[in-house]
Amino acid sequence: MTTTKNCIDACLACVIACEQCITDCIKSGNQNCISLCRDCADICALCARFEARDSIFSKDLHALCSKICKACSEECAKHGDHHESCKKCAEACAACAKICAEHAVANHNHASL
Repeated sequence: MTTTKNCIDACLACVIACEQCITDCIKSGNQNCISLCRDCADICALCARFEARDSIFSKDLHALCSKICKACSEECAKHGDHHESCKKCAEACAACAKICAEHAVANHNHASL
């Protein structure tokens, strides 16, 4: 089972990896990667904040975060062979997707509104 700290750490690591990937992809003009990384960085930052304050909406947000991280990981993996930042981003996003999915399922202490 994941802990709050594991979840927050994974989300913040994903934010950093996505921001680095965005910077590199701007130079190469990879619009699909840029768009997904922007969404992923934003949802991960929000997810970390919601988790830190034990929001009643964390479960729902974790599920969405996992979905976006998975999509971002898949897109970045396509470019991982020729862009190191995409490779690192794909790995960070995959790890975050897994932890958020586990956290969404395990977070039964809040009722869905």
